[in-house]
Amino acid sequence: MSDQSLNKDRGARHLSLPQIGENGQKLISNSTVLIIGMGGLGCASASYLNSSGIKKIIICDFDSVDATNLGRQILFGPSDIGKSKALTAKDHLEKINPEIDIQAITKKINGQELIRTDFEKNTIILDCSDNFNTRFEVNEYCVKNNHYLVSGSAIRFEGQYAVFGNDYKTSSCYECLYDQQDESFEDCQGNGVLGPIPGMIGAMMAIETIKIICNIHTQKGQLNIYEGLSNEWHQINVKKRNNCSICN
Repeated sequence: MSDQSLNKDRGARHLSLPQIGENGQKLISNSTVLIIGMGGLGCASASYLNSSGIKKIIICDFDSVDATNLGRQILFGPSDIGKSKALTAKDHLEKINPEIDIQAITKKINGQELIRTDFEKNTIILDCSDNFNTRFEVNEYCVKNNHYLVSGSAIRFEGQYAVFGNDYKTSSCYECLYDQQDESFEDCQGNGVLGPIPGMIGAMMAIETIKIICNIHTQKGQLNIYEGLSNEWHQINVKKRNNCSICN
C-alpha cells in the first residue's frame, strides 16, 4: 500500500464526520502543533495528533525516560530507559506515521527560548509540562504572540484541561486562573497520579486541538475538571482578571 493511499485511509473516519469532512482534514494536514512536555499528557496528545495526520509536530522535553514513567507514558518501554524522551518519542511516532514532520527539541523550554525559536504564527501550543514556572512562561508567550494555548494537568485521581486564546484582549489567560504568587502548587511526583488519568486528559487536549484547527466551537476560558473517584466532570468559567499582569 502506498503512503498516499495509507494517509487517505488513516483519515477516512474523519471524512465521514460532517464537522470535519474533506476540508477539515485538509486543515489538519496543514497544521503545526508544539507539545511541551512528553510525560503522560504529552505522550497521549502526540499519539492522537500524529495519527490524525497533523502536518508538523514539534515535541519538547529535556528529560530522559525513567522506569517510574512507564506506568503512564505510553510511548516508552523498558528498552527506552535512560534515553531522551523527545528523541525516543519522535522515533516511535515516526514509526506509526512516517509521513508526519516531527521535530524534537531536547533542551528545557523557557520564555526566552520560545522567543528565539520563532514558531509559525498559527502554531497551536499544548502545555503538557509538569511545573508551574514553565506553564506561566508558556502562557505569557502565547498571550504576547497570540497563539492558542491548550493546557492540561493531572494529579492523584484528578485531571483538568482548558483552552485559552487567541483573543486575549477580551478573554482570559492561564494566569487569570492561577496566580504566580500562589504557594500551594502541587505535582504528581510528590502526590502520585493514577496512570490512565494523564492519558485521558491528553486525549481531551488532542480533541480540543483538532476542534481549533477545524473551526469547531470550543469553550475557551473554561476549566474542565475530571474527578476519577466519582467519575464526574465539573466546569469552571475562568473570568478575565482586571489585575492580570499578562493579558491586560
